[in-house]
Amino acid sequence: MKKDFDWKPMALVPILAIAVFPFIGSGSTWVTLTVAGLAMGMIIFIIASGLTLVFGLMDVLNFGHGVFIALGAFVATSVLGAMGDYTSSASLLVNMMAVLPAMVIAMLVAAAVGLAFERFIVRPVYGNHLKQILITMGGMIIGEELIKVIWGPLQIPLPLPEGMRGSLFIGDAGIEKYRVIAVVVGLLVFGVLLWVLTRTKIGLLIRAGVQDREMVESLGYRIKLLFIGVFVVGSALAGLGGVMWGLYQQNVIPQMGAQVNVLIFIVLIIGGLGSTTGALIGALLVGLMANYTGFLVPKAALFSNIALMMAILLWRPQGVYALSK
Repeated sequence: MKKDFDWKPMALVPILAIAVFPFIGSGSTWVTLTVAGLAMGMIIFIIASGLTLVFGLMDVLNFGHGVFIALGAFVATSVLGAMGDYTSSASLLVNMMAVLPAMVIAMLVAAAVGLAFERFIVRPVYGNHLKQILITMGGMIIGEELIKVIWGPLQIPLPLPEGMRGSLFIGDAGIEKYRVIAVVVGLLVFGVLLWVLTRTKIGLLIRAGVQDREMVESLGYRIKLLFIGVFVVGSALAGLGGVMWGLYQQNVIPQMGAQVNVLIFIVLIIGGLGSTTGALIGALLVGLMANYTGFLVPKAALFSNIALMMAILLWRPQGVYALSK
């Protein structure tokens, strides 16, 4: 008998937003903070979704995930920097003719580097989490140094294209255009991932391979290649997230991936270590919490997400949607 879908974790996001409203007081300020938090959460989800796939489907703790984030952002600086005629236009459509190629190229570069990363760094330590943590952290450090060799060690600006700047107004509430775009991109990524994993043959084979690898291989499918593909897709998603995060911050540094690693793992732990839906909920909660506490209690913003994670784990020790294996 099919188990009913658990809706309780999905209610956490609106519950948090409604609970904070009396403390903010102003409706317009609350709308602005909420949309900003959702946008930040969606970008974090894009970044974390790749690692969610890799851990949930391959059981690999990749602490070097941050290098693909930074790589995607730096590739975007080069691509967008060469397309000044498009980024300087006030037309959003013209801007997208520069941003979309930047996203695609960043994903392709991150995917190629991810393929090499899996072959030479991750593959020798399959099945050993301690060695995975150590060797992937080493891989990230090496990757950061290579980024410094190519682009230099200094901070590089990554300004928003002209058409993505400014705000849209709903009454007195100002909502930045880029944040709306971030929410749309995040929803698209989530929708595609969910469709592939639950509605396609590839998704079925991957999930079956997680449950019983020998059975899938006995049917003639090369599960090893499928898992390599998962790692490559996860790296590409990190590259896409790096582009989004770089535009969100409007500057990039080689250490930017390592800086968001803590947020990524908080999202994974809240979500249930491998659940795509759980990662989305975790990312949205993290984004909202960061914005609300940054406005209400700035000094608490640094540890607010750790407190959120602890509260969630006290409620559900395995995360909001524990991935059953």
